[in-house]
Amino acid sequence: MRVSSRISGIDYHLPGISLTNEELSGLFPDWDAQKIGAKTGIENRWIAGADELSSDLAEAAARKLFGRLAVEASSIDFVLFCSQTPDYLLPTTACLLQNRLGIPTTAGALDFNLGCSGYVYGLSLAKGLVESGQASRLLLLTGETYSKLLDPGDRSVRTIFGDAGTATLVVRGGTDESAMGPFVFGTDGSGAANLICRRFGWRRDPEEVPGRESLWMNGPEIFNFTLRAVPAAVDNLLSKADRKLDEVDLFVFHQANEYMLEHLRRKMAIPAGKFWVSMRDCGNTVSNSIPIALRDAEVAGRLRVGDLVMLVGFGVGYSWGATLVRWGGDQTVSGRA
Repeated sequence: MRVSSRISGIDYHLPGISLTNEELSGLFPDWDAQKIGAKTGIENRWIAGADELSSDLAEAAARKLFGRLAVEASSIDFVLFCSQTPDYLLPTTACLLQNRLGIPTTAGALDFNLGCSGYVYGLSLAKGLVESGQASRLLLLTGETYSKLLDPGDRSVRTIFGDAGTATLVVRGGTDESAMGPFVFGTDGSGAANLICRRFGWRRDPEEVPGRESLWMNGPEIFNFTLRAVPAAVDNLLSKADRKLDEVDLFVFHQANEYMLEHLRRKMAIPAGKFWVSMRDCGNTVSNSIPIALRDAEVAGRLRVGDLVMLVGFGVGYSWGATLVRWGGDQTVSGRA
């Protein structure tokens, strides 16, 4: 029997500091709370404390998942951590998480730096490790504290981004058919300067604008890129999987902002009832946004066992990726595989 892989469960953790539209309106009086909500689809975002880092959020999500699914840390044999705000340049944050979670020293652990496409890439890495026999129970973690990269006076990004951590358990499946895939990817580094943070790197570009060291985003260019890349990625994925759009039960895209998502939905003629949006209470949480949306859809009863779900991530890089997942629902997997 061919080795297959599946998602066994997802959980997430949000930090404790709330930043509402009303509070943002107080900081930017020409933007009232209703205008912020209407433009972004976001009412609130959660902000990490001064001493609260991406690893802390991911660790909390992992412990929550372990408890709910009765998973022993000793059963994990690989840790993947996706973040653009790691604790340190080195050591690798995944190594710190292995130790803090009590995962065996025989486990592999690595970080990878991707933003809004990172979760799809992470699932692809997990699938490869499990189905090639290199791992049997893998913990895919995401954690972002973009709030620490933002200029407090830049309303265009402060209204959008929130912090979070997530944990996904990927395990060896019990059937010949993998519950994840196929995957399609895309990269266009020519758009790198349109969403960038130069503060913690070493390169100094001749065209660099003085004082622009915090996270900077060219919103219109990001929007145009998204409208070009995402529909093409969806078409390519459907072709690769030999599926039609109406065979997909639920579409979960990176939760960028509601304005952008609605444009994408209409452009691709996806029925509103099949298009899940889940950012009103947490904002754009970068690599966390797709797993948070999946868990919220499951809790709301909108994502059911057997559903075929399309996941599409896109953003900083430029980078994008898409895949199909056959949803299995939460599955208790206590003990060792």
